[in-house]
Amino acid sequence: MKSILKSAVVCGATVFFATGCAMVAPSYNASMDNVQSLKNNSQTQVKVTPFTSEKSPDNNNSISIRGSSLASPYDQSYSSYLTAALKQELQLANRLSNNAAIEVTGTLLKNDIDAAGFSTGYTTVSARFIVKTDGKESYNQVKTVKHEFTSSFMGNIAIPSAIQSYNVAVQKLLASLFSDDSFNQATK
Repeated sequence: MKSILKSAVVCGATVFFATGCAMVAPSYNASMDNVQSLKNNSQTQVKVTPFTSEKSPDNNNSISIRGSSLASPYDQSYSSYLTAALKQELQLANRLSNNAAIEVTGTLLKNDIDAAGFSTGYTTVSARFIVKTDGKESYNQVKTVKHEFTSSFMGNIAIPSAIQSYNVAVQKLLASLFSDDSFNQATK
C-alpha cells in the first residue's frame, strides 16, 4: 500500500512540474504617447486587417517563461494581439475605420520573452508592417524591438515582470512604426 501511495505522489509531482503553469497575458493597454503621435501625423482614416504569424522557432503562440507558458488573450494568438494593439492605438487617435482606403496589415516574425537572467530580462518582438492604398502596396518594412526589463533570481518577481514587459515591448514596437516618416507618408 505504501509503495502505491508513494508511486502516486511521485507521478503527481512529475505531472505537476512537467506541465508548469499556464497563464494568459494581460490585454493590451495603449500608449498615450503613441496615440498623440498618430494624431499629430495625420487625421486620415486607416483600416487594420488581421496580421499573420510566421512559422518559426522564434515566433511562438505560447511563450515560455521559466517553465510556465504565456498565451495571448486574443484568440490564443500573438499575431491577433498585435492586430488588437494597432487597432486600439488607431481607435484612440480617431483614425480607425473599416471602410478606409488605406489598409495596414503585416506578419509577426519574432515573439519571445527571456526571463532566465538573474537581474535582467528581455522581450523581443519583430513584425513586418505593410500599408496598401486601394490595394497597392506603399510601405513594407520590418520593425524590431528588444525591451529590457528588471528580472530576478526569484520566480515570484521575475515571472510577473516578464509578463508585464510584453505590453511595453509592443508599445515600443508600435512607437517605432509611428515615428517612421515613410509609414506616416503612406498613411496620409
